[in-house]
Amino acid sequence: MQPPEEPSKREWFSEVIGRTRFVVLIAVIAVLLVSFSLFLQGTLLALVTIWDSWRDTFVEGVASQKGDLAVEFLEIVSTMLKAVVFYLIGVGLYSLFITPLNLTSALGVESLADLEQKVVSVIIVILGVTFLEHFVRWQEPQETLYFAGALALAGGALVFFQRVHQGTGGDLAQPQAKLRARQELFEHHTEQRHIDDHDVELAEAAVQAKLDGKADAEEGSG
Repeated sequence: MQPPEEPSKREWFSEVIGRTRFVVLIAVIAVLLVSFSLFLQGTLLALVTIWDSWRDTFVEGVASQKGDLAVEFLEIVSTMLKAVVFYLIGVGLYSLFITPLNLTSALGVESLADLEQKVVSVIIVILGVTFLEHFVRWQEPQETLYFAGALALAGGALVFFQRVHQGTGGDLAQPQAKLRARQELFEHHTEQRHIDDHDVELAEAAVQAKLDGKADAEEGSG
């Protein structure tokens, strides 16, 4: 017969192990700082580019604004998209390990698989914007062709990754939960998300339907 104090020791150790999840806050803070830094740099770059472009327009005329201006604005878009990637990772990790957020639920991030797919989607857009920058410059056509081939391989691999992992997102990623999270977030300004028993029942029903082949793989994360 086991001593009576042993279960309490196991519970205490389990609680300590569970509390170690708060170490993720270090990564969350670091990633969000990088995101905010990129947002600020992108904003400053946008202001400087707009100022310089209008100054050159008034001084040298409209003809002075050629393809280089489009490239500069595309670099701003690329910087902002990179900031979005870090922001998604930061808030996603916080919601998964610390406290559920209506923001992540509204974005459809309920698991690490969901977070991976969202980040990969933004990365694919960044690849497209990066190629557009080189295409607008059009300085070395052969190098541009090689660059396009490299981006096509990388983008194709990422799209294949999304297809393979399609439908393997979080169990609570139900359309009703997303709509309720968006309403609470944007209408009632409630940041923290509450998971009630009804959400769990819907998730269990969706998972069982997928296992039985009665539901499409995308239905749970649509």
